[in-house]
Amino acid sequence: QGMGVLITGDSAVGKSELALELITRGHRLIADDVVEFYQVSPDTLEGRCPAMLQDFLEVRGLGVLNIRALFGEAAVKLKKNLKLIVQLEKMTEKTMSQDRLQINAYSQQILDATIPEVRIPVAAGRNIAVLVEVAVRNHILQLRGINSTQQFIERHDRMMAEDKLST
Repeated sequence: QGMGVLITGDSAVGKSELALELITRGHRLIADDVVEFYQVSPDTLEGRCPAMLQDFLEVRGLGVLNIRALFGEAAVKLKKNLKLIVQLEKMTEKTMSQDRLQINAYSQQILDATIPEVRIPVAAGRNIAVLVEVAVRNHILQLRGINSTQQFIERHDRMMAEDKLST
């Protein structure tokens, strides 16, 4: 969707596998493990890959992969503006009881820019690539002023009020 996404999380949570899955779905790799950020305007960061790591992705069990050689020129990009952070978290009792409606928005401060963040619990059988793609689409809707959670809450409140009136 033309949006730069930084995937973060603890070691062995599945970041590289997720990146590889997204690449096979037509998305592009900027960098693996190290990203250099530059502030290009007061609220815009540009992520770039250090020259030493360009084109490479390390995946446990497969080793270091040359993404450009494997998937072609279109699978890599030299730089991209960062618009969203996706934090992968191992699913635990705590993450299961998280704010499921996402009423509280998360963000991270990098340099002088505030970047929105989405936290995705990771567990066996979850299609994290689809969740990331939908998180990006939902973020685009939010940038356009469409807040699905707020719409749901408003509909719920309306229906509760109508129910009280009818009883």
